[in-house]
Amino acid sequence: MERLWSREAKYQRWLEVELAVCEGWAEAGVVPEHDLAVVREKARFDIARCDEIEKVTRHDLMAFVRNVSESVSGIDALAPETDRREDGPERWIHFGVTSYDVIDTALGMMMRDSCDVLLASIQGLQAAIRGQFDRHGATACIGRTHGIHAEPVTFGHKLQGWWFELERSAERLKACREEIAVGKASGAVGIHAHLSPETEATICASLGLKPDPNSTQIVARDRHAHLLCCLAVLAGTCERIATELRNLQRTEILEVQEEFAAGQTGSSAMPHKRNPWNSETVCGLARVVRGNAHAALESVMTWHERDLSNSSAERIIFPDTFHLADFILVRLTRILNGLVVMPDNMARNLRLMGDLVFSEHVMVALIESGLSREAAYKVAQRCAAQAWDGADFRTAVASDPEVQSRLSPERLDEAFSLDHHLRHAPKTLSGTPED
Repeated sequence: MERLWSREAKYQRWLEVELAVCEGWAEAGVVPEHDLAVVREKARFDIARCDEIEKVTRHDLMAFVRNVSESVSGIDALAPETDRREDGPERWIHFGVTSYDVIDTALGMMMRDSCDVLLASIQGLQAAIRGQFDRHGATACIGRTHGIHAEPVTFGHKLQGWWFELERSAERLKACREEIAVGKASGAVGIHAHLSPETEATICASLGLKPDPNSTQIVARDRHAHLLCCLAVLAGTCERIATELRNLQRTEILEVQEEFAAGQTGSSAMPHKRNPWNSETVCGLARVVRGNAHAALESVMTWHERDLSNSSAERIIFPDTFHLADFILVRLTRILNGLVVMPDNMARNLRLMGDLVFSEHVMVALIESGLSREAAYKVAQRCAAQAWDGADFRTAVASDPEVQSRLSPERLDEAFSLDHHLRHAPKTLSGTPED
């Protein structure tokens, strides 16, 4: 991400756009081939020099343009007008375009390539999830609703849910990549007063973009807001995974644990502590991503054909959001790759309530036997009440007259069978039963 969003990288994209505009004008017969060859050979930028020029222009893109022009002409951009030539090839730099023709087109390239980085990082996280599934997917554990023991699941069931949620984010991100990969060279208010739509399309195609079909001075910000909202959803998925891992690391649960390196410090005051700080980091940063998405939504509205209200926020939220999203994915991948899974503790917690977790199977069996749902519920509930008072739930069920009259010992065994309960648990991370 730093390679894509550093200031050097941004200015390099600006230069690519400026050169593509010159190429487009040359193809349209405006820029002479000799001048184009000189521009291609000499056009450069220097950030320190751009900063020096910007002290005069107070406009970063214009400072950049002047710096590139002086690299072509060899004439000081801050020299008096009388010291400059009138017909040099540098006059074609930024010809017929406005600042955001360059900035937004470059931004489309940067965001497109950033989506590729994120898609690769999502695949890396999915591979880490798959690795844990291969090792522990069949391990039974207790499922919880409202934080309370519910019914048995497998650890693979949790992992599969995470994998498919990430897959949906990847599909959304692919769609966003196509939507954001647009540029513009339509001029100050987007009306193509100087450069034709056909030449604009040629310029964009040379940069791997499509032209925005109706830009104003900027590319409409609904595209950018949609992308950041999808990144917020992706961060939300990562936070969901991290929060589950945090809960499973609670001392009284301890079904998993983040890798703890030799010599690592958990607490400055309590030497015994092994805190889930990596998972907590993911949760904290996901909140920042969501906040940035809100700022992007606020930037969809602009006055008329353009105002500057979006620019200041975007200088922060665009690079930060892509950096954060990738950091979150990579950090979570590291957590999953090093995660210590504790099957014995999962088995212990699974048996914590004895056979009470099979109460629904008892109810369903009684309904199948012909009892009404309400009556079956009451039978299972009164047996559960005995278990809460200290009795063994299965013994209570087997001793109940209603159950004895309706369920065979074999059907009762099936109702209390963990293997039967988990018979449809996922065996692979594929979405098709054949696999």
